Amino acid sequence: SPNGITEAGYVEIGGIRQWIQIRGQDRNNPVLLCVHGGPGGTWIPVTRLFAAWEKNFTVVLWDERGAGKTLAATGPAVAGTMSIERMTQDGIEVAEHLRRRLGKDKIVLLGHSFGSILGVRMAKRRPDLFHAFVGTGQATDLPRSVAMEYRRLMDAAKAAGDARTLRELTAIGQPPFSNREQTGVYFQCAGRYQAPADSAAMAELGRSLLSPPPNYGLGDEWNRMRGFMVVPTWSLYQEILGTNLAELGPEFGVPVFLIQGTEDHVTPLILAEEYFKAIEAPRKELVRIQGGGHFAVWSHAKAFGEELLRHVHPLAGK
Repeated sequence: SPNGITEAGYVEIGGIRQWIQIRGQDRNNPVLLCVHGGPGGTWIPVTRLFAAWEKNFTVVLWDERGAGKTLAATGPAVAGTMSIERMTQDGIEVAEHLRRRLGKDKIVLLGHSFGSILGVRMAKRRPDLFHAFVGTGQATDLPRSVAMEYRRLMDAAKAAGDARTLRELTAIGQPPFSNREQTGVYFQCAGRYQAPADSAAMAELGRSLLSPPPNYGLGDEWNRMRGFMVVPTWSLYQEILGTNLAELGPEFGVPVFLIQGTEDHVTPLILAEEYFKAIEAPRKELVRIQGGGHFAVWSHAKAFGEELLRHVHPLAGK
C-alpha cells in the first residue's frame, strides 16, 4: 500500500547482528513486536499467518539470539551468551530501535512461550516502552507445568497402551530433570500427545518451504532446526525450566492481556488463570481461544488477530 512498510535486515543488538523483519500496510498503525518462543523458534517462516494482522498493526518479527538469521550471522558460538537476562536486554534494545526507526513513543509487546518469559521481564523493567503486554502460551510456574504434563503424558500413554512412551518416561524419571538428554526425551514424548491444534500448527510450519517468505531458504530452515534443537545450552534450559514468574511480583506498569488456548498442555490454562488472578495492572483481560493449544497464535491466527484488534488496538491507536 502507498503508506505501507516491508523491510528486513540486521541491526546491532546486544553487541551482535540480529535480524528484524517489519511489515505493515500503514506506517501510522500501532507497532506489534512479536517475541518468539523456543529458544530458537523463529516465526519468520510462517510470516503469511500474520498477513491479516498487517492491516491494523505494523508486525515485527525478530530472530532472537541463537535463532534463525541471527544464528546465521553469529554461528553456534553465540550459545555461551544466551541467558534470560541477556535476551531480555536484547528485547529492550529491539523495542528502543523500533521506536526510533518507526517514530513511535510506545509499541505493543507480544510474547509466546519462552518469549512470554522475556516479555514479562521486558514489560516490568521498561513499562515506558509499551502500550501493553500480550502473553500467549504464557509461561508461569514452569516446574509445575512440567510436572503436570509429565503426569498427563503417563496417563495418556497408559490409556493408549503405548509401551514405548511409558518406557521412555519411566527411564527419565519424574521432573525436575538433571540433564539435557532427559529434557529432550520429555519433549519428544510430549510431541506425540500434543493438542490437535498444535499438530496443525506444526504442519503449517512444515509447509513453509513450499511458500516461503522473501529471503527465506533452505539455509534458513537449517538454522531454524539447529537453533531450536542444538544451540541452546543445558544451563539455559535449566534457567527456563526453573522459572516461576510469580517471583517477579504481581505489579505491572502496563495493561496485560493473556490470550491462551484452552488445550495448551505445555503452559496449562489453569496455571495461566492462577497467574492472571494475581496480576496487578492498569487493566487486565484473559481471553480463551477455544480448542487452541500452545500454538494458538499460529493455529488460530485469524481469531487471535481479532482479539488483538478488539482488546489491544484501542489502547495503542494510531
